[in-house]
Amino acid sequence: MKQSSKNIAIIGSGLVGSLLAIYLKKMGHTITVFDRRPDIRNIKFSGRSINLAMSNRGWQSLAEVGIADEIKKIAIPLDKRAMHVIDKPIYFQKYGKEGEAIWSISRGVLNKRMIDLAEEAGVEFRFDEKVWNVNLPEATLFTGDTEKGEWKEYNYDIIFGCDGAFSRVRHKMQRRSRFDYSQNFIDVGYKELSIPANEDGSHKLDKNSFHIWPRGKFMLIAMPNIDGSFTCTLFMPFEGETSFDSIQTKEQAKVFFKTYFPNVRKEIENLTGDFFKNPTSAMVTMKCYPWTYWDKVALVGDSAHAIVPFYGQGMNAGFEDIFVLKQKIQKYGDDWEAVFKAYQEERKPNADAIAELSYRNFVEMSSKTADPKFLLQKKIEKYFASLHPDKWIPAYSRVTFSNRPYAEALALGDAQEKIMQEVMLIPNIEEKWDSKEVEQKILSLI
Repeated sequence: MKQSSKNIAIIGSGLVGSLLAIYLKKMGHTITVFDRRPDIRNIKFSGRSINLAMSNRGWQSLAEVGIADEIKKIAIPLDKRAMHVIDKPIYFQKYGKEGEAIWSISRGVLNKRMIDLAEEAGVEFRFDEKVWNVNLPEATLFTGDTEKGEWKEYNYDIIFGCDGAFSRVRHKMQRRSRFDYSQNFIDVGYKELSIPANEDGSHKLDKNSFHIWPRGKFMLIAMPNIDGSFTCTLFMPFEGETSFDSIQTKEQAKVFFKTYFPNVRKEIENLTGDFFKNPTSAMVTMKCYPWTYWDKVALVGDSAHAIVPFYGQGMNAGFEDIFVLKQKIQKYGDDWEAVFKAYQEERKPNADAIAELSYRNFVEMSSKTADPKFLLQKKIEKYFASLHPDKWIPAYSRVTFSNRPYAEALALGDAQEKIMQEVMLIPNIEEKWDSKEVEQKILSLI
């Protein structure tokens, strides 16, 4: 259905705000993006990033608006995990079938490119302009230098809140009657570290792998950048015996890296420097509902559903919001109330599902990936899936390499886990994991 051109404001120039701006501009709307921060194209990135893992949902959303090929130029495909377990050689786990990969992209590099592409499409950006208040029924926003100072008033037809987990737009919506809201911080924080490129610009570790050092209650991950460096992220409890709190001096940091990450010893000076230079950041799961107000205001991305980063789906879920929003616009045209209602009703159950999956994957990545029984279970699942691809798609593949709903991936993954719990009780399963008996048992349980 055709739409009348609207004057639309987007709050937040991050990845979701920039992509939404491109979508809406190409549909013929007038778009202004407000951001309280300066233009990130002119500043050094802050050391609070986890490299992004673009997967099918993200690529589908970029392809829909014609920019996927442009973004692939700044991404590196990763087709496997590289597991760094103490006292064992590195071993590799393929992610999916041949040709399936997640793509590593630096958040800063991607965000800068997306803002460029939005500007090229004709979007106006207003950086360093803080939104302090939103009049929801009127779609009016107020900006100013300080909360108590003088404000400017802007009137729009529609406002989209893409301003992250601590959204100013959502904060205003929370004051409405019957607005559900919850936030849950995990007791694990993260810190960005880096491994620079070799002198010739090449990568120091395998560049087509997602590197994981699982250490039980904490872990290190590393993802490659196109300049030869790796962005590393250390996930660790805030307090406790081995925690961010327990490392206060450079000497303690050096001992920590030498003890737990022996194969990155050559990088210790660099890692130690980053450890004290970069902030320790918290991770939150945030849920709310409704995501929209009349036909005037809607939340998209983290402002509606912030999740912990352990499935690499935060950006992908936000981009998929936009893809679904476009489908609803095509269906309902100028009836924005119907657009918003259908959008939130479809996305809310899926946002809740990926929040749950992301939390579970944290437990899996940090402790189970070094557990022989867990690894055997994954091996059996993979083997059975190769024999019966129509009957068994691993939960990770459903989330990462498909565009089916997250809620479906969660439900089917739970059903598969029940089956595997029975299979793992078969006597001598270690010896006969690839036998006809095990295959028949799984088929009977399916």
